[in-house]
Amino acid sequence: MLKYLNDIESEKYISVETYRENGNPVRTPVWFTIKDNQIFVVTRDQTGKVKRLKNNTQVKIATCTIRGEIKGKWISGIAEILDGEKTRDAIKRRDKKYGFFSKMARFLTKSKGELLAFSIKIS
Repeated sequence: MLKYLNDIESEKYISVETYRENGNPVRTPVWFTIKDNQIFVVTRDQTGKVKRLKNNTQVKIATCTIRGEIKGKWISGIAEILDGEKTRDAIKRRDKKYGFFSKMARFLTKSKGELLAFSIKIS
């Protein structure tokens, strides 16, 4: 697990596969950071992936391009939606990694609700 996290840390995008109530997978390319052997993703609370995570915390991840084309192997994990302080920490790390683009994304996505973060533990 640690080797996998070290291998992907310099990547810009991972695809997060979440699941609809009927079990159908939905893949979404996202920005991410890594801390304490966990992956952190910042998003908005009204997005589809957050709604799906509330029903099923099982996920799969793989490195990908900005368009979601898979570059690496799929790894299973468990997602957890984070509280306010952990979300703020994840936002700071995302802003540091992605810089100006992170601030631009925050502005462009504000119609999707409040900022929220979730962590992924590789299983």
